[in-house]
Amino acid sequence: MAKNSIQEILIDKGRRLIQEKGSDSLTARKLSEASGYSVGTIYNQFGNMDNYILLQNYITLDELYKFLQKSKPAKNAYVRINNYLDAFVTFVMNNPEAWFLLFNFHLRKNPRELSKIYLRKIAMILKVPGEAFAEMFPEISKKEKNILLQSLWMSIFSLSSFLSCENTYGFSQKSKQAICKTMLNAFLCGIISLQEV
Repeated sequence: MAKNSIQEILIDKGRRLIQEKGSDSLTARKLSEASGYSVGTIYNQFGNMDNYILLQNYITLDELYKFLQKSKPAKNAYVRINNYLDAFVTFVMNNPEAWFLLFNFHLRKNPRELSKIYLRKIAMILKVPGEAFAEMFPEISKKEKNILLQSLWMSIFSLSSFLSCENTYGFSQKSKQAICKTMLNAFLCGIISLQEV
């Protein structure tokens, strides 16, 4: 069997394992049991489990990007950025285990250790709200816009752990969405207020 075919089978089995049993179940031994391939074959194909998890995270980022592209279009940049947030929150809550795997992997890595492919995928995801953001604040310099957008992304990314966790003291999906929306709009209002000073 070709190397790519074995890799594809292992990626697919791991994806199902994440969805059915959670991201904690993604170990070489459990992947071996689910796929029928030996642990040695898994390491031979991917080198180590970090490389394997990185490929799973690429899939998650690609799925997120496609999902965000389907968010409701709007001429108004403010509405567009809110629609984008709604889509992000929906995606994370609908894919909690895959997102939890990505979130934990991201936190464990030094930014310099993240691959260029991974960083490009993040940049693609940021491009969508970036365009709306630039439209909302045309007078802010490009450098300042980038800092503000990165701050917004880090805030939303941090909140995403709360979205993907079931044990959140009785918060419903609706209230989680409302919390994220409040944070986004407080952030945008803060920028407007600072411009008026």
